[in-house]
Amino acid sequence: MKFILAKKLQMSQVFQDDGTVVPVTLVQAGPCVVTQVKTGEKDGYQAVQLGFLNAKRLSKPLEGHLKDLPRARVLAEFRLDQVADMKRGDTVEASAFAAGDVVEVSGTSKGKGFQGVVRRHHFHGHPSTHGHKDQLRMPGSIGAGGVQKVMKGRRMAGRMGDETVTVKNLKVVEVREGGVLAIKGAVPGARNAILKIQTVS
Repeated sequence: MKFILAKKLQMSQVFQDDGTVVPVTLVQAGPCVVTQVKTGEKDGYQAVQLGFLNAKRLSKPLEGHLKDLPRARVLAEFRLDQVADMKRGDTVEASAFAAGDVVEVSGTSKGKGFQGVVRRHHFHGHPSTHGHKDQLRMPGSIGAGGVQKVMKGRRMAGRMGDETVTVKNLKVVEVREGGVLAIKGAVPGARNAILKIQTVS
């Protein structure tokens, strides 16, 4: 399985040989350094931790953790079935990917603040006719009587966005110079968001 950390750059488009236009998202993938390899015997599960981007300052625990390694600003883990061929200090670069690879991209979606039910859950609201004053975007009834509480999972107004989102079955269209990947379609997050990219196993 191929995996890497990336920074979202911008949306763009690629013209293919047959003249069709493919919308893509450009991401700066790597270079990343392997900062820790976790094994089933020692940690209870197998994973590889990558470090990405340079940090100006580090906390004392991170300075100890990244001793003799580049000062990484972002650390993230990828769970793997096999970690035997990876060791601390290895470098992971975008050149490991190839055009045509199918990947899944995880990131933090844009935060949209506190939103009502029309925007957050796509409720259609109330009729805007006589007798519905101030009710147009109200949620309406939240359940029959008898259960004297709000049931968990009830769709109501609240904070929207700023969640971890994974988009699956995206295709790598191009691998460009400087570690830039062109991924077909949209990926989560705003510009400069940190993304986890891994091939679909």
